Amino acid sequence: MDGKQRPDQPAGGQSRLDALGTPLIATTFVVLDLETTGLSPATDRITEVGAVKVRAGEVLGELRTFVHPGRPIPPAVTALTGITDAMVRDAPTMAAVLAALMTFLGDAVFVGHNASFDLAFLRAAAAAHGYGTLDPTVVDTARLARRLLREEIRDVRLATVARHLRTVTRPEHRALADARATVDVLHGLIERAGAYGATTLEDLRDLTRSSSDQTFRRIALVRDAPAATGVYRFLDGRGEVLYVGKATDLRSRLRTYFGADRRRRIADLIRETDRVEWTVTATLLEAEVREVRAIHHHRPRYNRRSRRPAAAVHVALTREPFPRLSIVRVAGRTHLKTVGPLPSRRVAEQLIEAVHAVVPLRTCSGRLRRSQDHAACVLKDLGRCGAPCDGTQQPDSYAEVVAAALAVLDDPARLLRPLRHRMLELARHGRFERAGEVRARLHAAARALTSVRRYEALTGVDEIVAARFDGVVTEVAVIRNGWLAESSCLPGAADDRAILGQVTPVVPLQLSVGDTLVDGVGHHQRADPEELALVSAWLDRPGTRVVDVRGHYAMRIAGGRDLSDTVDESRKVGRALRRDRQLLAGAKVTRRAAATATAPVTHAVVT
Repeated sequence: MDGKQRPDQPAGGQSRLDALGTPLIATTFVVLDLETTGLSPATDRITEVGAVKVRAGEVLGELRTFVHPGRPIPPAVTALTGITDAMVRDAPTMAAVLAALMTFLGDAVFVGHNASFDLAFLRAAAAAHGYGTLDPTVVDTARLARRLLREEIRDVRLATVARHLRTVTRPEHRALADARATVDVLHGLIERAGAYGATTLEDLRDLTRSSSDQTFRRIALVRDAPAATGVYRFLDGRGEVLYVGKATDLRSRLRTYFGADRRRRIADLIRETDRVEWTVTATLLEAEVREVRAIHHHRPRYNRRSRRPAAAVHVALTREPFPRLSIVRVAGRTHLKTVGPLPSRRVAEQLIEAVHAVVPLRTCSGRLRRSQDHAACVLKDLGRCGAPCDGTQQPDSYAEVVAAALAVLDDPARLLRPLRHRMLELARHGRFERAGEVRARLHAAARALTSVRRYEALTGVDEIVAARFDGVVTEVAVIRNGWLAESSCLPGAADDRAILGQVTPVVPLQLSVGDTLVDGVGHHQRADPEELALVSAWLDRPGTRVVDVRGHYAMRIAGGRDLSDTVDESRKVGRALRRDRQLLAGAKVTRRAAATATAPVTHAVVT
């Protein structure tokens, strides 16, 4: 139980499923039933409390008392329960009853038939009398009956379920009698659940969420999974990896695959799975990196993301009489300048489009000699190319264009500022659709150039030791030439000396092709763009600090302010556009999102 601790309140909180895997035979349940003056916890009050504490099928204690509601009991409630105003006239108030009831509940699991009703009244009473938030582990016998008896009974009312299971006690709309009947129902349902392999409190919870009996019966495959951060792999009978994923809580995440996830693809995955393996990691960053490496290596057929990693590409300015921009795999001597690596061909194309919008480089792909007599394309008439193809533009004049292109690629401000000016001019003249296209080009170019600079900075340094205190532990990451080499957690807010004492000295190259970490990386190994993005995002998180550097960790500063401002703007506009699309589609959005999503068209264009 959370909230204020009272002198008469037992030490320790309500049992939560953070301590996973509690055997049902060792679990203490408190079955509670309340009689009330009505259905609303906000306006109605409790008139009678009945509770039974059980463990391993044995009754440990019972509690039953009337409660003075402080108001008349409606005749309809009296007709249903038989409780009259005279019966509760001398009863204790809820303030007096609550202390004894909280002690009786202790850290046991809360059980009720339609438990949300009783728990809502109990929470309202606890909040009204200074007990704070009541948040116990809950077992709802109505939900469990709906899951286990759905083919056998017409409804899940307590009387119906009790009659079907032939309980010793029959419910009669009185608190203690109904609580005793619910105890019998609970034991009957636990016996039924055992046929599905449910032997722990966690199993019982997951069984109520499961939609597939066949899938849930295989939950034993992950019964030993720890409640820790890590990466997991589903394998078939031949040892082929079917799926790779990561989780901050392996046990909780893995159990969702066995019945709680209703996607057909997941059902097919579980049907083919022979075993599940997992690796506990020190940090989430390590789990993310292991996941990417394993997917790249195994190419699991049930993974969609990262299965076919796109080879990195470069944007190159060719070395020829009339240079042009081209997309190449590897930078070479035939290029005046290259920008990269970029994560995909699409990103490279967006960067080239942005440069062409500012610098009138030729866009044709053919190789031109110094003397040409080819027919010019429409770009000459549009004023976007000097037409060296038909001899209109001479090499000396075109050299000035090439120099401008080199300057743009060296200093992003020369690219971003003209694009921004063009976007604002279009918006000012009401050409919002065209302005949106220019804005997209502006943001894509800024993101691409930022990623290139970060790649150059991280891959060019021998070792970076960085740390981040998350309020509980200090996460430590060692990055060598762009690869994650080590990851660990230190208790509390560790100082730099303690952090450096945990770092393993650089060792010879041992680059795994599987899912293990890199112990040491040489300069000849090119970093993986996906892994580099994960490492970069972790370094950019608030609170991350660089503890030690071996080598030169620096990023080019030309145009840095424009890059940073444009990337930040890109994130804000992206969030605004997503909110706008949700609102236009009638999707559910948060109240805060709806309140901030004003003037969507203007905001999207000119921010």
